[in-house]
Amino acid sequence: MVLEGRFFTEISDASIVKHAKWAKELPTTQSTAHLYPIDGAPHRVGPEDTAWSYREANWAGVIVGVDPDPAKKDILRDWAVRYWDDVHPFSSGGAYINFMMEEGQERVQASYRDNYSRLAEIKAKYDPNNLFRVNQNILPKG
Repeated sequence: MVLEGRFFTEISDASIVKHAKWAKELPTTQSTAHLYPIDGAPHRVGPEDTAWSYREANWAGVIVGVDPDPAKKDILRDWAVRYWDDVHPFSSGGAYINFMMEEGQERVQASYRDNYSRLAEIKAKYDPNNLFRVNQNILPKG
């Protein structure tokens, strides 16, 4: 499985054209892309009030390449990465952290923006040895 995620402030006509293009090129019948609306309560909280700071985002997008055959891994990754590259200019940056794979520490930090350093301080206090380090890790500040 390959995941790519992004936040979007708006879904423009130009971005819809891009999404439709990639939907026609699904590499497998299990692959998909979703746009989840973000509305209501998330917009009533300030960007520094919780770990999640993308309060201006109105959509969370995820691109998922899936197939039970491991031999299709490269095809899935190629489709997801090219799709992501094509719609990235329409994104507001960052991603829902659970819509990320092994994209590196820079992407994790970008997804928390200015809140990352505060989270790293908390991590240093409660998990200084970085025991909880699987997936999208916040590194203890120290």
